[in-house]
Amino acid sequence: MRRFLLPGSVVVAAIALLALLTFGVEHQTVTSSIDAQVAKGSWPAAPKASMALPVLGSGQRESLRSFRGKVVVLNVFASWCDPCKAEAPILAQAQRELAKRNGTIVGVTYLDNSSAAEQFVHQEHITYPVLRDVNGDFVRAFGTTGVPETFVIDRQGRIEALRRYQLVSQWLDQTLPRILAERS
Repeated sequence: MRRFLLPGSVVVAAIALLALLTFGVEHQTVTSSIDAQVAKGSWPAAPKASMALPVLGSGQRESLRSFRGKVVVLNVFASWCDPCKAEAPILAQAQRELAKRNGTIVGVTYLDNSSAAEQFVHQEHITYPVLRDVNGDFVRAFGTTGVPETFVIDRQGRIEALRRYQLVSQWLDQTLPRILAERS
């Protein structure tokens, strides 16, 4: 019996390692494919554009498709995230500018409860639409595993830029003018 213990343990460890690698490669593919396409200038369509999500603080539902024709800065955030709090004033300023040029910020809460998210929106004076990704399927389709992350979606619904960490105003200042200048 003992002579089978070591080979059996090795087989179990190998199977576990293979499963872990498979999961890692599968997860990496979504993120790196979107990131790689954007880096090459081959802008992918925003995933799950027709998926309607609840609007925070209301009984309504919205989808990315309902913003087609506008430049959308999609910001994934959570109320408990300190970098998300640091981004709030930058996004508020960007919203004022985008509103003048047929664009908008759209916030999406991730791994957050609605009452905490509503309090965050109130405290940070957020005026743009905020959607709730209740089960995480929407943002995971973008390859998101954490917060904050930001995606700039053009008027045709394609991701033209992304940032997978805290936003700074210089990035928006460099990214948005070109995308806003494009016509549908």
